Amino acid sequence: MNIKVLGASMVLALLASAGALPAPASSEPRQGPARALPLGAAGLTETRSTRTLQPGVTLTRIVRGADAPALAWTVEVSIPGGATSPDPDAPPTALKDRASADELTAAVQGDGFDARAEHVTTPAVADYAGGSLGWRVRVGRFDSQSAASAELTRLRKAGYAGSAVYTGWDGSSGDRGPWRIDVLTIAPGRFRGGLKASYGPDLENRERTSELAASAGATAAVNAGFFVLDPKAGAPGDPAGVGVYDGRLLSEPVNGRPGLVIRDDGRHSSVTRLTWKGRIAGRDASQPLDGIDRVPGLIRNCGGTDDDTPTSLPLHDVTCTDDDELVAFTPGFGSRTPSGDGVEAVLDTRGRVLEMRSPRGGPLPAGGSSVQATGSRVAELTALAHVGRPLRIEATLRDGNGHQVSPSPATGILNGGPELVRDGSLHVTPATDGMVQPGNASFYYGWVHKRNPRTLAGVDAAGRTVLVTADGRSTDALGLSIPESAAVARALGLRDAVNLDGGGSTTMVIDGEVINDPSDAAGERPVGDALLILPGRN
Repeated sequence: MNIKVLGASMVLALLASAGALPAPASSEPRQGPARALPLGAAGLTETRSTRTLQPGVTLTRIVRGADAPALAWTVEVSIPGGATSPDPDAPPTALKDRASADELTAAVQGDGFDARAEHVTTPAVADYAGGSLGWRVRVGRFDSQSAASAELTRLRKAGYAGSAVYTGWDGSSGDRGPWRIDVLTIAPGRFRGGLKASYGPDLENRERTSELAASAGATAAVNAGFFVLDPKAGAPGDPAGVGVYDGRLLSEPVNGRPGLVIRDDGRHSSVTRLTWKGRIAGRDASQPLDGIDRVPGLIRNCGGTDDDTPTSLPLHDVTCTDDDELVAFTPGFGSRTPSGDGVEAVLDTRGRVLEMRSPRGGPLPAGGSSVQATGSRVAELTALAHVGRPLRIEATLRDGNGHQVSPSPATGILNGGPELVRDGSLHVTPATDGMVQPGNASFYYGWVHKRNPRTLAGVDAAGRTVLVTADGRSTDALGLSIPESAAVARALGLRDAVNLDGGGSTTMVIDGEVINDPSDAAGERPVGDALLILPGRN
Protein backbone atom coordinates (compact mmCIF):
# COMPACT_ATOMS: atom_id res chain seq x y z
CA MET A 1 0.00 0.00 0.00
CA ASN A 2 1.32 3.37 -1.02
CA ILE A 3 -0.68 6.23 0.42
CA LYS A 4 -0.45 9.70 -1.05
CA VAL A 5 -2.13 12.35 1.03
CA LEU A 6 -2.26 15.85 -0.34
CA GLY A 7 -1.59 18.57 2.13
CA ALA A 8 -3.81 19.13 5.06
CA SER A 9 -6.23 16.31 4.41
CA MET A 10 -3.27 14.44 5.88
CA VAL A 11 -5.52 11.69 6.97
CA LEU A 12 -2.94 9.45 5.39
CA ALA A 13 -5.84 7.32 4.27
CA LEU A 14 -4.57 3.77 4.19
CA LEU A 15 -6.20 2.08 1.26
CA ALA A 16 -8.74 -0.16 1.51
CA SER A 17 -15.18 -7.46 40.86
CA ALA A 18 -16.26 -4.33 41.74
CA GLY A 19 -19.02 -3.83 39.23
CA ALA A 20 -21.66 -6.53 39.49
CA LEU A 21 -23.19 -7.86 36.31
CA PRO A 22 -26.95 -8.02 35.85
CA ALA A 23 -28.32 -11.41 36.79
CA PRO A 24 -27.13 -14.03 34.27
CA ALA A 25 -29.10 -16.94 32.98
CA SER A 26 -26.93 -19.29 35.01
CA SER A 27 -23.92 -19.17 37.30
CA GLU A 28 -23.14 -22.70 38.34
CA PRO A 29 -19.84 -23.62 40.04
CA ARG A 30 -17.72 -25.88 37.89
CA GLN A 31 -14.60 -27.74 39.02
CA GLY A 32 -11.94 -29.74 37.30
CA PRO A 33 -9.93 -29.32 34.11
CA ALA A 34 -12.71 -29.76 31.52
CA ARG A 35 -13.21 -26.07 30.74
CA ALA A 36 -11.32 -24.46 33.60
CA LEU A 37 -8.77 -21.71 33.08
CA PRO A 38 -5.15 -22.81 33.59
CA LEU A 39 -4.61 -20.57 36.62
CA GLY A 40 -3.37 -21.60 40.03
CA ALA A 41 -3.86 -24.96 41.66
CA ALA A 42 -5.91 -27.67 40.01
CA GLY A 43 -9.50 -28.21 41.05
CA LEU A 44 -10.37 -24.66 42.02
CA THR A 45 -14.01 -23.61 41.94
CA GLU A 46 -14.75 -21.66 38.77
CA THR A 47 -18.00 -19.91 37.85
CA ARG A 48 -18.97 -18.58 34.43
CA SER A 49 -21.90 -16.23 33.91
CA THR A 50 -22.84 -15.47 30.30
CA ARG A 51 -25.42 -13.14 28.80
CA THR A 52 -26.15 -11.72 25.37
CA LEU A 53 -25.64 -7.98 24.99
CA GLN A 54 -26.93 -7.74 21.43
CA PRO A 55 -27.16 -10.18 18.53
CA GLY A 56 -23.74 -11.71 18.03
CA VAL A 57 -22.20 -10.23 21.21
CA THR A 58 -21.91 -12.10 24.50
CA LEU A 59 -20.33 -11.17 27.82
CA THR A 60 -18.92 -13.86 30.08
CA ARG A 61 -17.61 -13.25 33.58
CA ILE A 62 -15.25 -15.92 34.88
CA VAL A 63 -14.42 -16.05 38.59
CA ARG A 64 -11.86 -18.65 39.60
CA GLY A 65 -10.93 -19.47 43.19
CA ALA A 66 -13.48 -17.17 44.81
CA ASP A 67 -13.13 -19.08 48.08
CA ALA A 68 -9.33 -18.72 48.17
CA PRO A 69 -7.82 -18.09 51.62
CA ALA A 70 -6.00 -14.80 52.02
CA LEU A 71 -2.26 -14.77 51.38
CA ALA A 72 0.36 -12.79 53.24
CA TRP A 73 1.45 -9.22 52.70
CA THR A 74 5.13 -8.33 52.86
CA VAL A 75 7.45 -5.36 52.36
CA GLU A 76 9.74 -5.41 49.32
CA VAL A 77 12.85 -3.33 49.92
CA SER A 78 14.51 -1.38 47.11
CA ILE A 79 18.06 -2.62 46.58
CA PRO A 80 20.74 0.06 46.07
CA GLY A 81 23.74 -0.54 43.86
CA GLY A 82 25.89 -1.49 46.82
CA ALA A 83 29.63 -1.98 47.03
CA THR A 84 29.41 -5.51 45.66
CA SER A 85 27.10 -4.66 42.76
CA PRO A 86 28.41 -4.75 39.17
CA ASP A 87 27.24 -1.13 38.98
CA PRO A 88 27.49 0.54 42.40
CA ASP A 89 26.11 3.81 40.99
CA ALA A 90 22.93 2.22 39.59
CA PRO A 91 19.64 3.48 41.02
CA PRO A 92 17.75 1.31 43.52
CA THR A 93 15.73 -1.50 41.95
CA ALA A 94 13.54 -4.41 43.02
CA LEU A 95 16.05 -7.05 41.88
CA LYS A 96 19.84 -7.24 41.94
CA ASP A 97 22.60 -9.84 42.03
CA ARG A 98 22.79 -12.10 45.05
CA ALA A 99 25.75 -10.28 46.62
CA SER A 100 23.88 -6.98 46.62
CA ALA A 101 20.73 -8.62 47.97
CA ASP A 102 22.68 -10.37 50.72
CA GLU A 103 24.43 -7.13 51.61
CA LEU A 104 21.12 -5.31 51.98
CA THR A 105 19.52 -8.20 53.86
CA ALA A 106 22.32 -8.16 56.42
CA ALA A 107 22.05 -4.40 56.86
CA VAL A 108 18.27 -4.51 57.35
CA GLN A 109 18.58 -7.42 59.79
CA GLY A 110 21.21 -5.44 61.67
CA ASP A 111 18.65 -2.69 62.16
CA GLY A 112 16.25 -5.13 63.79
CA PHE A 113 14.01 -6.18 60.90
CA ASP A 114 12.99 -9.68 59.78
CA ALA A 115 14.63 -9.52 56.35
CA ARG A 116 15.23 -12.28 53.83
CA ALA A 117 16.64 -12.59 50.31
CA GLU A 118 14.51 -14.48 47.77
CA HIS A 119 15.60 -15.87 44.41
CA VAL A 120 13.26 -14.96 41.53
CA THR A 121 13.05 -17.25 38.51
CA THR A 122 10.76 -16.86 35.52
CA PRO A 123 9.49 -19.34 32.92
CA ALA A 124 10.85 -19.54 29.40
CA VAL A 125 8.76 -18.08 26.58
CA ALA A 126 9.05 -18.05 22.80
CA ASP A 127 11.93 -15.59 22.53
CA TYR A 128 13.34 -15.43 26.07
CA ALA A 129 15.04 -18.27 27.93
CA GLY A 130 13.76 -17.24 31.35
CA GLY A 131 15.52 -18.68 34.37
CA SER A 132 17.02 -16.47 37.05
CA LEU A 133 15.96 -12.82 37.08
CA GLY A 134 17.85 -11.97 40.26
CA TRP A 135 17.28 -11.61 43.98
CA ARG A 136 14.78 -9.52 45.91
CA VAL A 137 14.82 -8.48 49.58
CA ARG A 138 11.67 -8.68 51.67
CA VAL A 139 10.75 -7.99 55.26
CA GLY A 140 8.15 -9.84 57.32
CA ARG A 141 4.88 -11.58 56.54
CA PHE A 142 1.68 -9.83 57.55
CA ASP A 143 -2.00 -10.69 57.55
CA SER A 144 -3.10 -7.26 56.32
CA GLN A 145 -2.00 -4.39 54.12
CA SER A 146 -2.18 -2.01 57.08
CA ALA A 147 0.28 -4.12 59.05
CA ALA A 148 2.68 -4.25 56.08
CA SER A 149 2.33 -0.49 55.60
CA ALA A 150 3.15 0.10 59.26
CA GLU A 151 6.33 -1.95 58.86
CA LEU A 152 7.17 0.02 55.70
CA THR A 153 6.89 3.24 57.69
CA ARG A 154 9.36 1.87 60.24
CA LEU A 155 11.73 0.87 57.46
CA ARG A 156 11.60 4.32 55.91
CA LYS A 157 12.42 5.91 59.24
CA ALA A 158 15.47 3.64 59.34
CA GLY A 159 16.57 4.98 55.94
CA TYR A 160 15.27 2.31 53.56
CA ALA A 161 12.88 2.51 50.59
CA GLY A 162 10.35 -0.04 49.46
CA SER A 163 6.68 -0.89 49.08
CA ALA A 164 4.01 -3.07 50.65
CA VAL A 165 3.08 -5.93 48.31
CA TYR A 166 0.59 -8.79 48.36
CA THR A 167 2.32 -12.11 47.79
CA GLY A 168 -0.56 -13.27 45.58
CA TRP A 169 0.78 -10.91 42.90
CA ASP A 170 4.06 -12.84 42.68
CA GLY A 171 2.75 -15.42 40.23
CA SER A 172 3.12 -18.68 42.13
CA SER A 173 1.57 -21.54 40.19
CA GLY A 174 0.11 -22.98 43.39
CA ASP A 175 -1.94 -19.93 44.35
CA ARG A 176 -5.66 -20.42 44.76
CA GLY A 177 -6.85 -17.06 43.45
CA PRO A 178 -9.15 -15.36 43.17
CA TRP A 179 -9.13 -14.30 39.53
CA ARG A 180 -11.86 -12.20 37.90
CA ILE A 181 -11.93 -12.11 34.10
CA ASP A 182 -14.50 -10.61 31.71
CA VAL A 183 -14.76 -11.79 28.11
CA LEU A 184 -16.56 -10.09 25.20
CA THR A 185 -17.11 -12.35 22.18
CA ILE A 186 -18.26 -11.04 18.79
CA ALA A 187 -19.65 -13.71 16.47
CA PRO A 188 -19.52 -12.25 12.95
CA GLY A 189 -22.28 -14.44 11.56
CA ARG A 190 -24.87 -12.89 13.88
CA PHE A 191 -23.26 -9.49 14.54
CA ARG A 192 -25.02 -6.55 12.88
CA GLY A 193 -23.41 -3.77 14.86
CA GLY A 194 -20.05 -2.03 14.50
CA LEU A 195 -16.56 -2.62 15.90
CA LYS A 196 -14.61 0.62 16.00
CA ALA A 197 -11.31 2.01 17.22
CA SER A 198 -11.82 5.44 18.77
CA TYR A 199 -9.44 8.07 20.13
CA GLY A 200 -12.01 10.78 20.89
CA PRO A 201 -11.99 14.36 19.62
CA ASP A 202 -8.21 14.44 19.10
CA LEU A 203 -5.08 12.39 19.63
CA GLU A 204 -3.23 14.63 22.05
CA ASN A 205 -5.76 14.43 24.89
CA ARG A 206 -6.88 11.45 26.92
CA GLU A 207 -10.45 10.35 27.62
CA ARG A 208 -11.86 7.61 29.81
CA THR A 209 -13.03 4.46 28.07
CA SER A 210 -16.50 5.10 29.48
CA GLU A 211 -16.51 8.60 27.94
CA LEU A 212 -15.49 7.26 24.54
CA ALA A 213 -18.21 4.61 24.80
CA ALA A 214 -20.87 7.12 25.83
CA SER A 215 -20.04 9.58 23.06
CA ALA A 216 -20.46 6.82 20.45
CA GLY A 217 -23.49 5.17 22.07
CA ALA A 218 -21.51 1.93 22.39
CA THR A 219 -22.99 -1.23 23.85
CA ALA A 220 -19.57 -2.26 25.17
CA ALA A 221 -15.98 -1.06 25.17
CA VAL A 222 -12.50 -1.90 26.40
CA ASN A 223 -9.35 0.19 26.60
CA ALA A 224 -6.94 -0.44 23.75
CA GLY A 225 -3.34 0.51 22.85
CA PHE A 226 -0.37 1.93 24.71
CA PHE A 227 -0.15 5.72 24.80
CA VAL A 228 1.96 8.60 26.06
CA LEU A 229 1.18 9.40 29.69
CA ASP A 230 4.00 11.70 30.81
CA PRO A 231 4.30 15.09 29.03
CA LYS A 232 8.07 14.59 29.12
CA ALA A 233 7.55 11.64 26.76
CA GLY A 234 5.40 13.48 24.21
CA ALA A 235 1.78 14.55 23.95
CA PRO A 236 -0.31 12.71 26.59
CA GLY A 237 -2.88 10.55 24.82
CA ASP A 238 -0.83 10.10 21.66
CA PRO A 239 -0.65 6.38 20.69
CA ALA A 240 2.74 4.86 21.52
CA GLY A 241 2.68 2.70 18.43
CA VAL A 242 0.53 2.13 15.38
CA GLY A 243 -2.84 3.84 15.23
CA VAL A 244 -5.17 3.50 12.23
CA TYR A 245 -8.68 4.89 12.68
CA ASP A 246 -11.33 4.67 9.95
CA GLY A 247 -8.55 3.70 7.57
CA ARG A 248 -6.39 6.71 8.46
CA LEU A 249 -2.84 6.29 9.69
CA LEU A 250 -2.53 8.73 12.59
CA SER A 251 0.41 7.16 14.42
CA GLU A 252 3.31 5.18 13.00
CA PRO A 253 4.21 1.68 14.24
CA VAL A 254 6.88 0.88 16.74
CA ASN A 255 8.67 -0.93 13.94
CA GLY A 256 8.00 -4.66 14.03
CA ARG A 257 5.65 -4.70 16.99
CA PRO A 258 2.19 -6.29 16.69
CA GLY A 259 -1.08 -4.53 16.05
CA LEU A 260 -4.68 -5.66 16.36
CA VAL A 261 -6.49 -5.22 13.03
CA ILE A 262 -10.29 -4.88 13.17
CA ARG A 263 -13.10 -4.14 10.71
CA ASP A 264 -16.37 -2.31 11.29
CA ASP A 265 -18.40 -5.47 10.62
CA GLY A 266 -16.50 -7.55 13.19
CA ARG A 267 -15.15 -9.91 10.53
CA HIS A 268 -11.56 -10.86 9.72
CA SER A 269 -9.90 -9.46 12.85
CA SER A 270 -6.22 -10.37 13.03
CA VAL A 271 -2.94 -9.81 14.83
CA THR A 272 -0.07 -8.74 12.61
CA ARG A 273 3.36 -7.19 12.97
CA LEU A 274 3.81 -3.88 11.19
CA THR A 275 6.52 -1.67 9.79
CA TRP A 276 6.18 1.57 7.88
CA LYS A 277 7.90 4.01 5.56
CA GLY A 278 6.86 7.61 5.11
CA ARG A 279 8.12 10.54 3.06
CA ILE A 280 7.36 14.07 1.98
CA ALA A 281 7.81 14.94 -1.68
CA GLY A 282 8.09 18.21 -3.54
CA ARG A 283 8.32 18.72 -7.29
CA ASP A 284 11.75 17.22 -7.78
CA ALA A 285 12.87 15.61 -4.53
CA SER A 286 11.68 13.83 -1.40
CA GLN A 287 12.79 13.21 2.18
CA PRO A 288 11.92 10.37 4.60
CA LEU A 289 9.56 11.00 7.48
CA ASP A 290 10.42 10.01 11.06
CA GLY A 291 6.90 10.02 12.46
CA ILE A 292 3.26 11.05 12.37
CA ASP A 293 1.33 13.04 14.96
CA ARG A 294 3.88 13.03 17.76
CA VAL A 295 6.23 15.51 19.38
CA PRO A 296 9.42 15.67 17.28
CA GLY A 297 12.42 14.19 19.05
CA LEU A 298 10.44 11.95 21.42
CA ILE A 299 9.78 8.35 20.33
CA ARG A 300 7.77 6.54 23.00
CA ASN A 301 8.53 2.79 23.12
CA CYS A 302 11.37 3.46 20.64
CA GLY A 303 11.48 1.34 17.49
CA GLY A 304 12.15 4.27 15.18
CA THR A 305 15.04 5.13 12.85
CA ASP A 306 18.72 4.16 13.02
CA ASP A 307 19.81 7.53 14.43
CA ASP A 308 17.51 7.34 17.47
CA THR A 309 19.09 7.18 20.93
CA PRO A 310 19.64 4.78 22.63
CA THR A 311 18.22 2.33 20.08
CA SER A 312 16.13 1.90 16.96
CA LEU A 313 14.69 -1.34 18.36
CA PRO A 314 11.47 -1.52 20.40
CA LEU A 315 12.07 -0.73 24.08
CA HIS A 316 8.89 -0.68 26.11
CA ASP A 317 8.11 2.22 28.44
CA VAL A 318 11.27 4.01 27.29
CA THR A 319 11.32 7.28 25.34
CA CYS A 320 14.04 7.35 22.71
CA THR A 321 15.24 10.68 21.37
CA ASP A 322 16.35 12.15 18.05
CA ASP A 323 17.30 15.80 17.57
CA ASP A 324 16.94 15.62 13.79
CA GLU A 325 13.41 14.69 12.69
CA LEU A 326 10.69 15.27 10.12
CA VAL A 327 7.21 14.66 11.61
CA ALA A 328 3.89 15.09 9.81
CA PHE A 329 0.73 16.27 11.57
CA THR A 330 -2.80 15.38 10.56
CA PRO A 331 -6.04 17.22 11.39
CA GLY A 332 -6.63 14.55 14.04
CA PHE A 333 -3.70 15.57 16.24
CA GLY A 334 -5.25 18.46 18.14
CA SER A 335 -5.93 22.17 18.19
CA ARG A 336 -2.25 23.13 17.97
CA THR A 337 0.92 21.44 16.81
CA PRO A 338 3.86 21.14 19.24
CA SER A 339 6.00 24.26 19.64
CA GLY A 340 9.79 24.47 19.72
CA ASP A 341 12.92 25.15 17.72
CA GLY A 342 12.78 24.26 14.05
CA VAL A 343 10.53 25.05 11.10
CA GLU A 344 7.01 24.03 10.09
CA ALA A 345 5.39 23.89 6.67
CA VAL A 346 1.65 24.55 7.07
CA LEU A 347 -0.52 22.98 4.36
CA ASP A 348 -4.06 23.61 3.19
CA THR A 349 -6.60 20.90 2.37
CA ARG A 350 -5.16 20.48 -1.14
CA GLY A 351 -1.60 20.06 0.06
CA ARG A 352 -0.34 23.50 -0.89
CA VAL A 353 2.10 25.21 1.45
CA LEU A 354 0.39 28.20 3.06
CA GLU A 355 3.30 29.37 5.17
CA MET A 356 6.65 28.42 6.64
CA ARG A 357 6.77 29.26 10.34
CA SER A 358 9.70 29.30 12.71
CA PRO A 359 9.80 28.53 15.54
CA ARG A 360 7.44 25.66 14.83
CA GLY A 361 4.06 25.13 16.46
CA GLY A 362 0.63 26.69 16.40
CA PRO A 363 -2.91 26.26 15.10
CA LEU A 364 -3.67 24.68 11.73
CA PRO A 365 -6.26 25.89 9.23
CA ALA A 366 -9.55 23.98 9.15
CA GLY A 367 -8.78 20.51 7.78
CA GLY A 368 -5.15 21.52 7.48
CA SER A 369 -1.96 19.63 8.18
CA SER A 370 1.74 20.35 8.51
CA VAL A 371 5.26 18.98 8.53
CA GLN A 372 7.71 19.94 11.27
CA ALA A 373 11.50 19.75 11.04
CA THR A 374 14.12 19.89 13.77
CA GLY A 375 17.92 19.94 13.77
CA SER A 376 19.56 18.98 10.50
CA ARG A 377 16.17 18.24 8.92
CA VAL A 378 15.30 21.95 8.89
CA ALA A 379 17.42 22.54 5.79
CA GLU A 380 15.81 19.54 4.06
CA LEU A 381 12.27 20.76 4.68
CA THR A 382 13.15 24.31 3.70
CA ALA A 383 14.54 23.06 0.39
CA LEU A 384 11.38 21.05 -0.36
CA ALA A 385 8.59 23.31 0.85
CA HIS A 386 7.75 26.54 -0.96
CA VAL A 387 4.75 28.73 -0.30
CA GLY A 388 2.06 28.15 -2.92
CA ARG A 389 3.47 24.84 -4.11
CA PRO A 390 2.17 21.35 -3.26
CA LEU A 391 3.92 19.11 -0.76
CA ARG A 392 2.88 15.46 -0.82
CA ILE A 393 2.86 13.28 2.28
CA GLU A 394 3.05 9.54 1.63
CA ALA A 395 3.06 6.46 3.86
CA THR A 396 3.31 2.70 3.37
CA LEU A 397 2.48 0.00 5.90
CA ARG A 398 3.81 -3.56 5.62
CA ASP A 399 3.19 -6.71 7.62
CA GLY A 400 5.78 -9.08 9.04
CA ASN A 401 6.10 -10.85 5.69
CA GLY A 402 6.82 -7.61 3.86
CA HIS A 403 3.39 -7.49 2.21
CA GLN A 404 1.65 -4.17 1.85
CA VAL A 405 -1.21 -3.68 4.30
CA SER A 406 -4.16 -1.98 2.65
CA PRO A 407 -7.00 -1.36 5.12
CA SER A 408 -10.20 0.23 3.87
CA PRO A 409 -11.91 3.15 5.63
CA ALA A 410 -13.80 0.49 7.60
CA THR A 411 -10.58 -0.75 9.22
CA GLY A 412 -8.79 0.15 12.43
CA ILE A 413 -5.42 -0.94 13.77
CA LEU A 414 -4.40 -0.60 17.42
CA ASN A 415 -0.96 -1.09 18.92
CA GLY A 416 -0.08 -3.78 21.43
CA GLY A 417 2.55 -6.24 22.56
CA PRO A 418 3.79 -8.75 23.27
CA GLU A 419 2.17 -11.41 21.15
CA LEU A 420 0.56 -14.12 23.25
CA VAL A 421 -0.78 -16.80 20.89
CA ARG A 422 0.00 -17.55 17.25
CA ASP A 423 -1.75 -20.22 15.17
CA GLY A 424 -3.27 -21.69 18.32
CA SER A 425 0.05 -22.17 20.15
CA LEU A 426 1.60 -20.16 22.96
CA HIS A 427 3.86 -17.56 21.36
CA VAL A 428 4.96 -14.96 23.95
CA THR A 429 7.46 -12.44 22.56
CA PRO A 430 8.69 -9.99 25.24
CA ALA A 431 12.25 -9.83 23.89
CA THR A 432 11.15 -9.00 20.35
CA ASP A 433 8.73 -6.37 21.61
CA GLY A 434 11.07 -4.57 23.99
CA MET A 435 10.06 -5.86 27.41
CA VAL A 436 13.44 -7.52 28.00
CA GLN A 437 15.66 -4.55 28.80
CA PRO A 438 19.44 -5.02 29.01
CA GLY A 439 20.72 -4.54 32.53
CA ASN A 440 17.22 -3.98 33.92
CA ALA A 441 15.77 -7.29 35.09
CA SER A 442 13.50 -5.36 37.45
CA PHE A 443 11.44 -4.12 34.48
CA TYR A 444 10.77 -7.65 33.28
CA TYR A 445 10.02 -8.67 36.86
CA GLY A 446 7.40 -5.98 37.36
CA TRP A 447 5.91 -5.82 33.85
CA VAL A 448 6.03 -9.41 32.54
CA HIS A 449 6.66 -11.78 35.44
CA LYS A 450 4.39 -10.35 38.13
CA ARG A 451 0.60 -10.35 38.01
CA ASN A 452 -1.10 -7.15 36.89
CA PRO A 453 -4.45 -6.09 35.44
CA ARG A 454 -4.42 -6.99 31.73
CA THR A 455 -6.41 -6.31 28.57
CA LEU A 456 -6.09 -8.90 25.78
CA ALA A 457 -7.57 -9.27 22.33
CA GLY A 458 -7.57 -11.77 19.53
CA VAL A 459 -9.51 -14.01 17.21
CA ASP A 460 -10.55 -17.65 17.54
CA ALA A 461 -10.71 -20.42 14.95
CA ALA A 462 -14.33 -19.55 14.14
CA GLY A 463 -13.38 -15.96 13.29
CA ARG A 464 -14.86 -14.50 16.46
CA THR A 465 -13.19 -11.40 17.88
CA VAL A 466 -12.57 -11.79 21.61
CA LEU A 467 -11.79 -8.94 24.03
CA VAL A 468 -10.66 -9.81 27.56
CA THR A 469 -10.03 -7.85 30.75
CA ALA A 470 -8.53 -9.31 33.92
CA ASP A 471 -8.67 -7.32 37.13
CA GLY A 472 -5.60 -7.20 39.38
CA ARG A 473 -3.56 -5.41 42.03
CA SER A 474 -6.06 -6.33 44.72
CA THR A 475 -6.65 -9.21 47.10
CA ASP A 476 -9.99 -9.87 45.36
CA ALA A 477 -8.42 -10.30 41.90
CA LEU A 478 -4.77 -11.30 41.54
CA GLY A 479 -4.30 -10.33 37.90
CA LEU A 480 -2.21 -12.16 35.32
CA SER A 481 1.45 -12.40 34.40
CA ILE A 482 2.15 -12.20 30.69
CA PRO A 483 2.69 -16.00 30.43
CA GLU A 484 -0.58 -16.50 32.33
CA SER A 485 -2.28 -14.08 29.94
CA ALA A 486 -1.18 -16.22 27.03
CA ALA A 487 -2.40 -19.39 28.73
CA VAL A 488 -5.79 -17.78 29.39
CA ALA A 489 -6.06 -16.58 25.78
CA ARG A 490 -5.36 -20.06 24.45
CA ALA A 491 -7.75 -21.65 26.96
CA LEU A 492 -10.47 -19.30 25.68
CA GLY A 493 -9.88 -20.73 22.22
CA LEU A 494 -7.97 -17.86 20.67
CA ARG A 495 -6.00 -18.76 17.56
CA ASP A 496 -4.06 -15.47 17.63
CA ALA A 497 -3.86 -13.04 20.54
CA VAL A 498 -2.00 -9.93 21.64
CA ASN A 499 -1.59 -8.04 24.89
CA LEU A 500 -3.01 -4.51 24.90
CA ASP A 501 -2.40 -1.76 27.46
CA GLY A 502 -3.09 -2.97 30.99
CA GLY A 503 -2.42 -1.96 34.56
CA GLY A 504 -4.50 1.03 35.59
CA SER A 505 -5.75 1.38 32.01
CA THR A 506 -7.63 -1.94 32.05
CA THR A 507 -11.33 -1.08 31.75
CA MET A 508 -14.47 -2.75 30.44
CA VAL A 509 -17.69 -0.78 29.93
CA ILE A 510 -21.10 -2.39 29.38
CA ASP A 511 -24.22 -0.31 28.68
CA GLY A 512 -22.57 2.81 30.07
CA GLU A 513 -21.26 1.22 33.28
CA VAL A 514 -17.69 0.24 34.16
CA ILE A 515 -18.12 -3.41 35.19
CA ASN A 516 -14.55 -4.21 36.23
CA ASP A 517 -12.47 -2.67 39.01
CA PRO A 518 -9.80 -0.34 37.55
CA SER A 519 -6.73 -0.45 39.77
CA ASP A 520 -5.76 3.24 39.94
CA ALA A 521 -6.53 4.82 43.29
CA ALA A 522 -8.36 7.62 41.45
CA GLY A 523 -10.58 5.13 39.62
CA GLU A 524 -10.98 4.83 35.87
CA ARG A 525 -7.92 6.12 34.00
CA PRO A 526 -8.16 8.37 30.94
CA VAL A 527 -6.57 6.51 28.01
CA GLY A 528 -5.38 7.11 24.47
CA ASP A 529 -7.92 4.99 22.59
CA ALA A 530 -10.52 2.27 23.01
CA LEU A 531 -12.30 -0.52 21.17
CA LEU A 532 -16.03 0.09 20.88
CA ILE A 533 -18.83 -2.37 20.10
CA LEU A 534 -21.68 -0.38 18.58
CA PRO A 535 -25.34 -1.44 18.56
CA GLY A 536 -26.91 -3.02 15.52
CA ARG A 537 -28.22 -0.94 12.70
CA ASN A 538 -32.01 -0.76 12.31
